[in-house]
Amino acid sequence: MFKELYIALRYIRTKRRQTILSSGAVAIAVAIMVVTLGLVAGFSAEILDTTLGNIEHVKISPDENEDYIYLYNHLVTEVENVDHVVAVSPLMRGSVTLSHNDNRRNLILSGVIVDREDAVYSIRDDLVEGSFDEVMYRPNSIVISTSVADDLEVMVGDSVTGFFPGARQTSFRVVGIYDPSGFGTSVAYTSIETAQKFYQESNVVTSVSVKIDDVYNDKIVAEDIRRMGYNAEGWTERHPEILQTLMISTLINALETGLVAIIASFGVVSALNMMVMSKVKEIGILMAMGMKKKNIRRIFLIQSTLLGFIGAIVGTIIGYTAAYLLDAFGLTYSFGDLGEIPIIIRTFDVIVIIVAITFLNLLAGIYPAHKASNLDPVKAIFGK
Repeated sequence: MFKELYIALRYIRTKRRQTILSSGAVAIAVAIMVVTLGLVAGFSAEILDTTLGNIEHVKISPDENEDYIYLYNHLVTEVENVDHVVAVSPLMRGSVTLSHNDNRRNLILSGVIVDREDAVYSIRDDLVEGSFDEVMYRPNSIVISTSVADDLEVMVGDSVTGFFPGARQTSFRVVGIYDPSGFGTSVAYTSIETAQKFYQESNVVTSVSVKIDDVYNDKIVAEDIRRMGYNAEGWTERHPEILQTLMISTLINALETGLVAIIASFGVVSALNMMVMSKVKEIGILMAMGMKKKNIRRIFLIQSTLLGFIGAIVGTIIGYTAAYLLDAFGLTYSFGDLGEIPIIIRTFDVIVIIVAITFLNLLAGIYPAHKASNLDPVKAIFGK
């Protein structure tokens, strides 16, 4: 094995131009794969962060044929003790029309317990004016989004009228304005007690939001909560389109980068074929000296593997450097509400790329290796 490795390395060193070209093609392919996989990982992370920042990881709903959840304080205490649960927030939510002068806006009124809701959705981070906490100690107060404030032409301190069929018309004082992160939703926040009075219901909620430590554990957590007798669903069950979008994006990227890798491997095949043609006499001498066909095959398989491995390592370095520069100079794309897409290069992805490229180039070397091992020693030496 060592003599084959020595001869393979010697061939690689003597054919530097071919080595540089073939390994360079692999390196470029790997660099493209590293950057594109980093973009896909960043896109996926941004989608999850933005989208799941506005929806419940797990949602607990009323039982079938029920409109409300009763004894919700007991439910919250129980769910908080479930594995993977980080925060729990009960909601009294319904539709509302807000009006100010001649302006009207239909939206969702969400009655919350401020600290619990903030633990799930980080509302305080989005606040641009006023106070989110004030809804807890000022009756009939409300926090609205910037888009609602613009439509109604109101600011902090102004009053708006809220009404809806079956609800009690109420004058709300605007105590805060927030800018929704990611995909903004038309949600106005008030205290859970104010919402209950508005909808003329007492000591009930319409749903309970659950935040978990790992978003992909949603089905496990939902199942644990269902065993406790509550109606729960994870986000992947309620919004499968989000997961499908991520899967399709990953699949398309994998196909594209795979094709790039295959094309680069043809460069290695071409270089090895040229090397076989230029080393015909040397191969014949080796066979005449007693080297077996399997040893000849091994020499060229080692060459193809080394060319792929060297190219993969160099390409990884180039890919890392390109990703760093793209992030450092803010050259990554922005997609509407998602903002700038970060490049996230995961160590596992890089290891898979290096192993896959090396193995692919090992396969690419089979034909040249077979061709070299089947040369006739006499014809190879004397050119007959």
